[in-house]
Amino acid sequence: MSQTIGKTRLAYSRVWHHVSLSTPNTPPLGRLASQIAIILMGKHKPIWDPSTDCGDYVVATGCTDVYATGRKMQQKLYYKQTTRPGALKSLNMEGMMRKWGGGEILKRAVSGMLPKNKLRKPRLERLKVFEGAAHPYKENLIKFDGRIRRKEPEVKNEILKRSI
Repeated sequence: MSQTIGKTRLAYSRVWHHVSLSTPNTPPLGRLASQIAIILMGKHKPIWDPSTDCGDYVVATGCTDVYATGRKMQQKLYYKQTTRPGALKSLNMEGMMRKWGGGEILKRAVSGMLPKNKLRKPRLERLKVFEGAAHPYKENLIKFDGRIRRKEPEVKNEILKRSI
């Protein structure tokens, strides 16, 4: 017998969230990454379960303005290893910004905040990062920095067009 009561399919529907890194009140990289990870896992929903993937989509724009406190831009290192002896390469955050952009830094920070299991890769695929403000997901977005966007009915738009 099922223990679930109510419309679970509706509860598992995915919402698109928008995070703009170019606003002046954006938190530092680590705090922002932990907030994004919570949304990607679905921990903000009442139906959250560690074994299911019930998280939402996140669109992060303005990743060129990623903000790190202290001297992390010069001191934080990102490592790459090809499993060959002596092939360990390191790159600091400034070099990473020049080579790959702020989106890759944000993705790696969020990846470090997610649990290391089979659900990590599909969760990271729902994080869409863009260096500028333009992105192709404008129609999908429902939440902008935590506030819900209200869609105006088509009838109201047509009435407004006729009156002008």
